[in-house]
Amino acid sequence: MRALLAALCLFAAPALAEPDFPKQDRNLVILGWQLFYDPILSGNREVACATCHHPRLGTADGLSLGLGDGGTGLGPDRIVSVSNPPEQRLPRNAPALFNLGASEFSVMFHDGRLEADMTRPEGIRTPLGSEMVSGFSGVLSAQSMFPVLSGDEMAGHYSENEIAQAVRQGMLTGDDGAWARIAARVAEIEEYRTRFAQVYGDDPVSFTQVSDALAAFMAHEWRADDSAYDRFVRKGIPLDPEAERGRILFTGKAACSACHAGHFQTDHGFHAIAMPQLGPGKAARFERHARDEGRMRVTGRTEDRFRFRTPSLRNVTQTAPYGHAGAYATLENVVRHHLDPVAALMNYDRGQVVLPDLPGAQDWRIMDDPAEVAAIAAANDLPPQVLSDAEIADILAFLSALDDPAGIAGRLGVPLAVPSGLTVPD
Repeated sequence: MRALLAALCLFAAPALAEPDFPKQDRNLVILGWQLFYDPILSGNREVACATCHHPRLGTADGLSLGLGDGGTGLGPDRIVSVSNPPEQRLPRNAPALFNLGASEFSVMFHDGRLEADMTRPEGIRTPLGSEMVSGFSGVLSAQSMFPVLSGDEMAGHYSENEIAQAVRQGMLTGDDGAWARIAARVAEIEEYRTRFAQVYGDDPVSFTQVSDALAAFMAHEWRADDSAYDRFVRKGIPLDPEAERGRILFTGKAACSACHAGHFQTDHGFHAIAMPQLGPGKAARFERHARDEGRMRVTGRTEDRFRFRTPSLRNVTQTAPYGHAGAYATLENVVRHHLDPVAALMNYDRGQVVLPDLPGAQDWRIMDDPAEVAAIAAANDLPPQVLSDAEIADILAFLSALDDPAGIAGRLGVPLAVPSGLTVPD
């Protein structure tokens, strides 16, 4: 009897509160669906949100570091535009968008530079400070104000269009600011005007309305909480034996759940785990380094150096490459990195990155500098551990049990056309 009870305890579902998904307005969702796939939001009318966050690429772009403005094509097929080449790769791996509509997702971006903060007038803390406009429905809406301002992502460079010019001059808010100009573009299109009127009445189209629509769409489209694991938690339906062994390892011996905790396997915190660094890094215009010091650039605290946000693991089998710089091409390799982060950093195989050719790119400045690599290693706070190949295989089986096919596919799919008449990324 004691042995039977012990076995039953192993298979017992964890007690987890149901996640809160606020209800979305259907008209706003449809509006956001069209805007998400419409390049009208980018300076040169060539890049849509979906360019770097596409459903057939796990709501990301399938690249270690992507190409925004100045690239053509999608995912691993994306190449440099001959007529308008990008200045550099995007500095960080495109994050997946699954479950961002759940209330617990209150921190955005790899470094958390945008997060809910009720001590701020709008309840949101951003690097823009007093330049932050009011009226966003929440952090998921507010995060969309950053890509449209980035020359490397969506705005374009220098004075090649009116959006890029406004950004270059520091004109973000106000009637002539970049956000107002984007909203005016959208308002010029009759179908968009009609759809905004259905939601907001006669109010002039504003950027916060655009961003609220994008947020409503993302929250609706990529809700992913009906996996084999969810059915195990809610209904006690057993996982496959390999996945169950992996779950026990995940929450026990392997201690993955120390950081990948809760319903969506994230503590929403920041950790330094000696991830390899490639690409241009995150530097201000006056800086010339290629470092990405992660959370420290937000908080200014040295203890936050090289810490990055814990990603959710929902649909993680679909979201390669992995890491803030996309250093690992496979899920197995990034799991193995966690076993001994410093050793993995020192012995990193550069051949696994997925990078479009970009003439002149200096992708390995950090990894070619022993002092820089040593600094990343010194910040690591994840102790080494030993797992067998069989145990790693079981953990991978558990991670597969977190996949939700409906969430991966999305509810509305890719539209055949958008109101601007511009090309839909597909």
